Amino acid sequence: MTKKNLDNHNRWRNRQVAFRLSPEEADLLDTKVRLSGLTKQDYIIKRLLEQKIVVVGNPRIYRMLKYELKDVLDQLRRIEAGQNLSAELLETIQLIAEILNRMKGSGD
Repeated sequence: MTKKNLDNHNRWRNRQVAFRLSPEEADLLDTKVRLSGLTKQDYIIKRLLEQKIVVVGNPRIYRMLKYELKDVLDQLRRIEAGQNLSAELLETIQLIAEILNRMKGSGD
């Protein structure tokens, strides 16, 4: 039996929603979830309800950014002269840049 849990407003989360993703969409979603620092459930709920996702810089987020940047660098090294950039890679690069810019801005 699954564990019952409450949301931030002490409401039971007992409804389920399911949907299908392509492998590429699933990878992109997993990347965004990792970089947000949220659980996948909380990330999806916030996105669906159009709530703001605030990434709070901490050592875990820093490590995730470092790993994602390493993966991006590895992919860029395989690409010759900027050709064949996938939309997922470009979106990941943009998300990492936005997070780093906001973290830099909050530290000033």
